[in-house]
Amino acid sequence: MPEPYEPYDVITMGRIGVDLYPLRTGVPLAQVDTFGKFLGGSATNVAVASARLGRRTAVITRTGRDAFGDYLHQALGEFAVDDRWVTPVDRYPTPVTFCEIFPPDDFPLYFYRQPKAPDLEIHPHELDLDAIRAARIFWMTGTGLCAEPSRSATLAALEARARGGITVFDLDWRPMFWPDEDGEPGPGQVAAAREVYARALAHATVAVGNLDECEVAVGEREPHAAARALLAAGVELAVVKQGPKGVLAVHRDGTTAEVPPVPVDVVNGLGAGDAFGGALCHGLLAGWDLEHTMRYANAAGAIVAGRLACSSAMPYDGEVAQVLAGGPMPAQPEPVVPTSADPMPADPMPADPKPGGPTSAGPTSTDPERDAS
Repeated sequence: MPEPYEPYDVITMGRIGVDLYPLRTGVPLAQVDTFGKFLGGSATNVAVASARLGRRTAVITRTGRDAFGDYLHQALGEFAVDDRWVTPVDRYPTPVTFCEIFPPDDFPLYFYRQPKAPDLEIHPHELDLDAIRAARIFWMTGTGLCAEPSRSATLAALEARARGGITVFDLDWRPMFWPDEDGEPGPGQVAAAREVYARALAHATVAVGNLDECEVAVGEREPHAAARALLAAGVELAVVKQGPKGVLAVHRDGTTAEVPPVPVDVVNGLGAGDAFGGALCHGLLAGWDLEHTMRYANAAGAIVAGRLACSSAMPYDGEVAQVLAGGPMPAQPEPVVPTSADPMPADPMPADPKPGGPTSAGPTSTDPERDAS
């Protein structure tokens, strides 16, 4: 760690990869012929979202030693996310993920993380535990617990925190990453995940998840029951995403906030949860009250839901403030995305993209799908 020592506002730990998104909506992947290339991975997107809001951030993850890994380092630098703990793995390629875009609520994902993703090759001895202890927020994900050595490394990082500062457990349930004994997803997944999730919850101060993720973690999917179970598991703040019903947050001190989603024309719901996460970190660091923090995070998620990408779509503070003040959705910086009935524009990156307008953002500002990798 360079001197003088300066702690990070946010350190995240988990997935990274390349998202290849079609530049047309409503088109099956087999018919797509033009893609945009973006930085992806849930924990990485949360770091980007926090940096966009002015926070000093870093991510702990690994890439392949390949051209896509080089691209990810370049992108992290452009987003002002410190990449000092992003290291290469020789034997595994950088993950690539494709998606299909069928607004408003169907975004199938195709993960290419075989034979193993480099971000699951984080070893405990490689961690800078002093930096992790000193960070104002440490953010980790459920995917990091799905395989060794990442599982042991993630638990070691949590134990090093010893509940110092804010430690966020993004429940991040991805069943395809938790194979059964035969190597395929199966009924033993939930039991295996719940056991290791319990170990992580004992060290976390904040838990964030949608209803499916809460059910995996603590066996409850009714929002208030899930929040109580998460608090009983050890956290101080439980944030339960309820899809079209908005988000419920319950603190151990009895404070509760339940806020509705923000209306938006949905372009791509992937990444909305990561924007929510970065905004949650921003609000917690700012010391805002619980309701304002949840409203701010919901607005950030809605903005990303109205845009094509994940990382490059993360909003700035002024954009979130505009939405909270009742203003229009900020113009998206991504290319205008034609529908399946429209021809591709001659220039896929127009200089004056159209702003989004409100319809229904219920499922997206708290969408369970955070990113495509």
